[in-house]
Amino acid sequence: MAQTELNVSQREGLGKGTARTLRREGLIPAVMYGKGVESCSLTVEPKKLSAIIGSEAGWNTLITLKGEGPFDGKVVILKDMQLDPIRQTVLHVDFQAIDLKQKAHVMVPVVAVGKSVGEKEGGNLQVIRHEIELVCLPTNIPAVLEVDVTALAIGDVLHVQDIALPAGVELPADVNYTVFTVGGRSAETEGEEAVEEVAEIEAGE
Repeated sequence: MAQTELNVSQREGLGKGTARTLRREGLIPAVMYGKGVESCSLTVEPKKLSAIIGSEAGWNTLITLKGEGPFDGKVVILKDMQLDPIRQTVLHVDFQAIDLKQKAHVMVPVVAVGKSVGEKEGGNLQVIRHEIELVCLPTNIPAVLEVDVTALAIGDVLHVQDIALPAGVELPADVNYTVFTVGGRSAETEGEEAVEEVAEIEAGE
């Protein structure tokens, strides 16, 4: 699991006015909260946050906060991020403090590996879920789940329970939704339809 440190500062003022002032100064208002910890209002430098979000682990990076305040040394993950609807700049960030010894529910990206049999036959691989929910210790969170789709033929469906998970990682109970499927018509079906079409034409002559 990817881990990094992030220097932040404690934010004294609250409210929209303070937040706007911080943004004009090139800073991002943030908050840290979590079970058994003191909630803190913070400020973050956007470049440092962007570097974390842009890493392979992205939102699931374990971040150790550094600075003067009760947040110093706390391990957090990025829980929520508010964006400007037009500029797409970050307006506010939520950090959730986590216990490294307690399992957490996280969303992890899914990536298809290989070209499916169905695609080679003219079908299309359809990604139904780009992320799936996993349960594991924070130190076991995978950056991404790579799924081999080469065996999928046209009409096949790959469910979440078909995916091999890393050691120490599990699915929430009683879930088995579709992650990938291959759409299109097989060559055999197209051939049958062509024969039927010729038969109909000959019958009409």
